[in-house]
Amino acid sequence: MDTVNNSENQTIDELARLRQRVAELEAALEERNNTVTALQTDIEELKISLKEMMITLASTVDTKDPYKVNHQKRVARLSCAIARNMGFSEEHTNTIEFAGIVHDIGKINVPSKLLSKSNRLLKSEHTLVKNHPAIGCELLEKTGYPETITAVVLQHHERMNGSGYPNGLAGEDILMDARILAVADVVEAISSQRSHRQALGIEMALREIKNYRGRLYDPAVVDVCIRVITEDGFNWEK
Repeated sequence: MDTVNNSENQTIDELARLRQRVAELEAALEERNNTVTALQTDIEELKISLKEMMITLASTVDTKDPYKVNHQKRVARLSCAIARNMGFSEEHTNTIEFAGIVHDIGKINVPSKLLSKSNRLLKSEHTLVKNHPAIGCELLEKTGYPETITAVVLQHHERMNGSGYPNGLAGEDILMDARILAVADVVEAISSQRSHRQALGIEMALREIKNYRGRLYDPAVVDVCIRVITEDGFNWEK
């Protein structure tokens, strides 16, 4: 057997040193990846907790008026059905769903006696109630929600002819998501019982959006909403 010379010994030692360094770096990378994975898991869990807390906060609004229990969830459910029928992606539909669930969260600042009042609201009281989209938008902005949600909450009472509130937006200036929410909101409200009246029923609700199709409500959204309810077997509870 030939004797390994010094040069070859040095090469072997260098290879061993490099391999050891590679092993150390691989271990460090694995540790870093584990840390990143753990952080990503923590972030996702925090996001879920934040969403659940926001939904819980929004649900307290419904409890202020016994006739509006589950109103926001029902609006979200119809909004999702409309969005899917219009070909929206599942991710986009989920965004609309969350906006629907929290769209009235700004009413948390409105006294319960106004939300459940059986008589017609005074002008000053109505003005206070009409502030809820802006308040809800501000609340969501403070908690870090993106414009894809905050702007929809802000605009869900805008109307196609500019007669809505809070900013009197019209036509294409109103986000499509907000136009969907507006129709779903009106249909749910009219078809359900309220503190100042009995439920008017789904037929009356559909008549409302059909009569004001293009003037107050987006024509495409109205058409899809009617189809979802009359042809697709939409169910408020599923």
